[in-house]
Amino acid sequence: MNTIKEATYIEILDTTLRDGAQGEGISFSVQDKLAIAQTLDELGVRWIEAGNPGSNPKDMEFFRLASSLKLEHAELAAFGSTRKKGVSVAEDMQVQSLLAAKTGAVVVFGKSWDVHVTEVLRVSLDENLAMIGETIEFLKKNNRTVIFDAEHFFDGYAVNPHYALSTLKIALESGVDRLVLCDTNGGGFPDSIAHVVKETLAALGGGTREPENEHPLCAKLGVHLHNDGGMATASTLMAIKAGCSHIQGTLLGFGERCGNAALAEIIPGIELKLKRCCIAEGSLERLFSTVRKVAEISNVAVPDSMPYIGASAFSHKAGMHADGILKVSRSFEHIEPHTVGNSRRFLISEIGGRSAIAERVKKIDPSVTKDHPAIAALAAKLKALEAEGWQFEGADGSFEIMARQELGKYQPLFTIADYRVVSEHSACGVAAYCHAWVKALVDGQQEIAAAEGDGPVNALDEALRGALKRFYPQLSQARLTDYKVRVIDGKDATAAKVRVLIESTDGMHTWTTVGVSTDIIDASHIALVDAIEYKIISDIERRFKAYL
Repeated sequence: MNTIKEATYIEILDTTLRDGAQGEGISFSVQDKLAIAQTLDELGVRWIEAGNPGSNPKDMEFFRLASSLKLEHAELAAFGSTRKKGVSVAEDMQVQSLLAAKTGAVVVFGKSWDVHVTEVLRVSLDENLAMIGETIEFLKKNNRTVIFDAEHFFDGYAVNPHYALSTLKIALESGVDRLVLCDTNGGGFPDSIAHVVKETLAALGGGTREPENEHPLCAKLGVHLHNDGGMATASTLMAIKAGCSHIQGTLLGFGERCGNAALAEIIPGIELKLKRCCIAEGSLERLFSTVRKVAEISNVAVPDSMPYIGASAFSHKAGMHADGILKVSRSFEHIEPHTVGNSRRFLISEIGGRSAIAERVKKIDPSVTKDHPAIAALAAKLKALEAEGWQFEGADGSFEIMARQELGKYQPLFTIADYRVVSEHSACGVAAYCHAWVKALVDGQQEIAAAEGDGPVNALDEALRGALKRFYPQLSQARLTDYKVRVIDGKDATAAKVRVLIESTDGMHTWTTVGVSTDIIDASHIALVDAIEYKIISDIERRFKAYL
């Protein structure tokens, strides 16, 4: 952890591996969890809530293997509930599993809303307090750092503040290290969250501990907020301004129901806007790549519109915006993109203007200005193609290939001489058979490949790669991650042109290509060929730059 004054440090607890795993469509293997834990540690979060060892064998296996991780910044924490009613702590198997996980820290949740105590747990209010206190005391006697999640605290405080606070007080008396106020239902507004945080600090006798000024409240106060009202990020930042120094969330925001507070949005807010430290020094510039690595392991897409680290976070389409950015970056951007590892993008379209086109083309030739003849030619070509249904603002790969052609910096790496796609269906419609055949030419050498697939586009994709992998083995690293089809003009019905957008990745980089045709297979073929060419060209240029 950074050697900085505690008063300026905000602790991050990432619960991607626990609360995030409860998100719809999320399923981590043990190896996935190990890889994500290592990645989060490299970012420099303070705690990684890694799972509930008492709930399933997979999490217990993770904790068994986790000792092999070489963590430099983070500490793992096991998660579980307070003891059950009518059972002593020492005999509670769930509490024992927290010890068996052998983590230095544990996160224990308990009820702080009286309705949950009496109607869900069906115990007395005093018994619930005993369950909280006895569990924390037991874990502290076993040398664990204990983080207490006061479940449903904000809802409980709204109806019975005395009892909600009593759950925190018993935790403090029992030696807890962190008190966390949970908006478990996720409906709180930022101002109300901040108000309750301030009142809680006042009721408990102060703020967080500072080296030069010991407050009566010795535990750090934190929040764990869900996003059911779409305000978890704002509420978390407001809670910090109100006095919290420990926050919880998941890196990409996925989790139960609408998800958790998204740390990828919150961390830059803390570091750049609140001027507080929360991750390892120098790690903020790795946020963009870290998010994508975790997304790749989790098999989810990073939303383009996600603040700070989305593909569209620093994208500019209007000509006026592009012109302003090129003159004064802060005119249309609240931070510099590189501070979070992202980059500025000028979206290519008929309304973008020559300045935006020139800025994009500088990636290929830094000497190009908006007065270059190729820029005028590209602008004219864009307008003509977009009138026919092409769209390049979301197809960076295809635009770059077209720009290279106009600049005279394009040399075909292969030619697809012929291709054929066949789909056969049984009479009952149960079985389907799709295969593709491709003849490719590379430097005068011919290669023929055939492949079966789950549908005609998948078969064509496999056949194209099969024909080219002998010449370009790096294609085995790339895969298609998204496929979109849009009918351009519905009045032509089944004879209408379609636009196909294909997103591809090699695990580190993502690019999109486009194809347009009245034949959906042909449109797919155009986009697939561009995707393959872009991958090969990009790899060649990266190797060349590394050599220099």
